[in-house]
Formats: sequence, C-alpha cells, structure tokens
Amino acid sequence: MIEPGRAFGMLGDEGRFGVYVHWPFCAAKCPYCDFNSHVRRGIDQKPYARALATEIAHMATLAPGRTVGSIFFGGGTPSLMEPQTVSAVLEAIAARWPVADDVEVTLEANPTSVEAGRFRAYREAGVNRVSLGVQALRDDVLKFLGRLHDRAEALAALKVARSTFERVSFDMIYARPGQAEAEWREELDEACSFAGEHLSLYQLTIEPETPFAALHARGRLVVPEDDAARGLYDVTLETTAARGLPAYEISNHARPGAECRHNLVYWRGGEWAGVGPGAHGRLNLDMGRSAVSTIRSPEAWRAAVEAHGHGIEDRTPLTPAEVADEFLVMGLRLIDGVDADRYRALAGKPFNPGRIADLVGYGLLEELPGHRLRATPAGFAVLNAVVANLAA
Repeated sequence: MIEPGRAFGMLGDEGRFGVYVHWPFCAAKCPYCDFNSHVRRGIDQKPYARALATEIAHMATLAPGRTVGSIFFGGGTPSLMEPQTVSAVLEAIAARWPVADDVEVTLEANPTSVEAGRFRAYREAGVNRVSLGVQALRDDVLKFLGRLHDRAEALAALKVARSTFERVSFDMIYARPGQAEAEWREELDEACSFAGEHLSLYQLTIEPETPFAALHARGRLVVPEDDAARGLYDVTLETTAARGLPAYEISNHARPGAECRHNLVYWRGGEWAGVGPGAHGRLNLDMGRSAVSTIRSPEAWRAAVEAHGHGIEDRTPLTPAEVADEFLVMGLRLIDGVDADRYRALAGKPFNPGRIADLVGYGLLEELPGHRLRATPAGFAVLNAVVANLAA
C-alpha cells in the first residue's frame, strides 16, 4: 500500500503534510508588498471562519488520510483574526485530518496587533509558534517601509511573544536604499540578540505594480546594485553564523533544530493544502501532483465557497519536468541542497555532469556525499542562473 503523501514517489518531506491558511486582511498595505492582502474595515469574521472550515472539508476530500505535521496562518495579517476564528479553523482541520502530536502551528503577526491577552488566547487555541513582521529596528526605516509600528512597539511585541510561545521568529528587510554594510551589521547583530531561535532576512525587492515599483521607475527609489547587495548578503551570513543562527535556507536562519517545519515542506517538495483567498497548494491527486489555487478576492472567494463548497479556481496537473524543476528551484534554496538521485527519478534524466563540473569550477556549486548538490554562498547570490544551468 502506498503511503499518502508519497503516492508519486520521492515527493514528501519525510511524509509530512502541511495546511496553509491565508487571512488576506491588513490594517494598511505596505508599499513593497505584492501579496494577496486587502485593507477592510469592520469585517464580520464569523462567515469567513465558516467558509474556511467548509473549504478545509473540501480539501480533505481531495487529500484524505494525510497526517497534518504543520499549519501556517499567513497573510495579510493573521494577528487581526479573532482568537475564536483561529480556534475554529484549527478545530476544522483536526475534524478532517489526523494531526501529529508534535504539530507545528505558526501564526504571522504584526507588532501593532500584538496584545498579551490575544496572544494567550492564540496559545490556548493551539498556536505554538509565532512569526513577527518586525522588518527593521530603526524608526526612520520603519516609516520608509510603510510600517505602522515603531521600534519600541516591535521590541514590546517580541517580549510578549517570547513570554507566550515556545517558538518565536521575526522578519527583517535589508538591501535598503543607501544601506551600508557596517550599518546593517550593527542592526542585524542587535536583532540576533533579540531573536532567540529563528530569523527570516529578506533583501528588499521591487515587485511589479506596487508603490515602490512606481517610485523605482521614476528614479525616486534606488536599491543597492548587485555587488553592494552581495556584500550585504555576505554580512548577513557572517553575522548570523557568529551569533549561532546559521542559514539553513537562502533567507532563513535558525539555531539547529529550530527550523520552520512548515516551510521545509515547501522547500523539500512536500505536499500541502492551501485554504483561504488566494492560497496555493501542491496535492498529490489521482492525475498526479497538482498545483491548486483559490480565488484571490476575499468576497468572491467567500461567495464561491458558500455556493460550491470551495473557492478553487485552478487545479492543474504538473508534468514530470515541472515537478522536477520545482524540486530543484526550491531545494537549492536549502543549505543541505538537493538529492541528485531524487531529481533523476522526478525528471526522468540525470543532471548533466558537464554542467555540474562547470558550476563547481566557477565556485557556485559543490558536490556532497550521498549524491547531493548544494549552492555555495556565491551560488546563492546568483541562484536563478545556477538553477537554469542545471535544469537545461
């Protein structure tokens, strides 16, 4: 009998199955953000909680028998959810799938929406990991990024989170306009002193159709050139490693054993259900591994769920080549790299030895025991090019 989650061979993160829950509402839209997030006032959460539970039930009919190893509330701003809403969603998941005893339940939060009482209620509902959108420890930078909190609120939120949850992470954004390496080293070193066990550190990128994109197009916002950004990335690796938070993925750093288990499902080619407006998932269905996505508009999604029992707008089987490419793109983001034998099984062909030799010779790739390949720090800086070369 084929174990659920491994039906198409070589595709589970050790059999783990995740559930991603998208809460699309925010108090304000950040100028750099291209996520599916919407500013709404006075939301009645009860209909959305019912719709999420309904869609969870539908996803469980598509992917029955899985054991849920991780649940992730992303957004948007999930910390705007009432604790009763979070509890209702977790109860709906537990009613449809077995849940592992050591399940990781992460909720993203903004410092402005952190209240000790609300966090205690999330903990009582079953959340055991929180990820805070701190983004910077300087008030001028927070204002530039369009954040509604200041440094003092961020540190207060971290204090509340660390006193409430066993596991806490927070995000920072670097490669900001005019940012110097010494400046980032100092800010990051301070961030590491507050971090505890996990940090997510992202380079500022200009996403299409955002306010920052319009400013960038008019020359009013200039991000660091490639060489400068590479220098800031090197500072990131050096500083976090020295503070006991080495990189385990291109943008994520953790003490050993504190890695985000839910995100590892993505990066290791696992299986997950995505529920809520604009959620994406990967499910191993009868027709093969499939990309599943839902309607982006919260109101249209909710109407579809109420009418049809789900808000799915696309369910596309992936070809073996697409599955192999996804495995490569995601897996090479990890410090432990990818299994060459697994790639061959997915793609139906091995890597080209000549291309591997070239990338190793350029210092962008290294070969590890057990037929594994991983990007070097230099390779991480040009990862898209490394992936394209290997997959060709």
